[in-house]
Amino acid sequence: MLHAFIVGMGRSGAGLHLPSLAKVREAAPGLLAPDPVVVLDPLLPPGGVRGAVTAGSPEEAAALAPPDRTVVHLCTPPHVRAGMLARLAPLGYRKFIVEKPLALDLVGLAAVARVRRRWGLDLTVATHWLDSTLTGRLRAAMRAEEFGPLRQIRVVQNKPRFTRSAARPDATTAFDIEMPHALAVVLSLAGGARISAASWEDMVTERLRLPRLGRARLRLDHYSGVRTEIDSDLTSPVRERRITLHFERGTLTGHYPCSDADHTAQLRVATAEGERRTVFTDDALPAFLLAAYRRYARARRSPGALPVQVDAVRLLTEAKHLCAAHEPGREEAPRAGTTS
Repeated sequence: MLHAFIVGMGRSGAGLHLPSLAKVREAAPGLLAPDPVVVLDPLLPPGGVRGAVTAGSPEEAAALAPPDRTVVHLCTPPHVRAGMLARLAPLGYRKFIVEKPLALDLVGLAAVARVRRRWGLDLTVATHWLDSTLTGRLRAAMRAEEFGPLRQIRVVQNKPRFTRSAARPDATTAFDIEMPHALAVVLSLAGGARISAASWEDMVTERLRLPRLGRARLRLDHYSGVRTEIDSDLTSPVRERRITLHFERGTLTGHYPCSDADHTAQLRVATAEGERRTVFTDDALPAFLLAAYRRYARARRSPGALPVQVDAVRLLTEAKHLCAAHEPGREEAPRAGTTS
């Protein structure tokens, strides 16, 4: 049996990972130890978190559950990721589920890689769209070759994110919020790629301007011949997570769930013979965690989807460099609480 240890109890840790672990425990009895989940966050209220035991330090957490049989959910911001791995690894932790993105740039990626190699860490990045039921159906359609070769992929990620973006203290851009999910999916479907175009926009309101946190667009040319467009708008007034696969003899349009309030996906298939639509349950994060814990429970290690995640960081870093090259001498705009 495996134990669970969540580091960072913000939106991801407390709002997503902790309740999803309860679903994993229910779906696979015996996979997780019966002990409460251990959590660590210096900003936790005195009462702690219901259904979990609070540790005051990594060392105290290591005394509450055996590190060699514990999966660490690293839900801290990406700019402190390598440092947290370096602090936890000497205590005996080797199995990590890391919130996306794995790193914000190649320097951060190299720092993570050094810690991983030194301590033999097994990292899994939480891009759970890869384990989505919808993504599985898209993969099945490709394997069946019912619609002929895949020609083009288009992903639209509309998500208003003004308040949380204004509160972020790090160098995050719109490329780092939603796009890692979509990029991981398209790389898994169509293979490796190079960037053909990239752009970003500021997030602007009456009171502030947040540089590079509004909208990000990316065009890819896959080595398989497929072309991809990803459009992620964090200033949109509506929520939508849509992926469209254009095949030679048909078009598949899928809608991922937009929040944890409703775990339902939809898929529309359009061919010359007509259209059909299916609606189905798609609770991707518990499915992702279940697959990750089952992999960690096996004696033999495997890289999982880590190579895709490394490629995603490389591509997103290149995209940000391309965008920055078109804004030389730019002055930093005021952050939250100031006027633009």
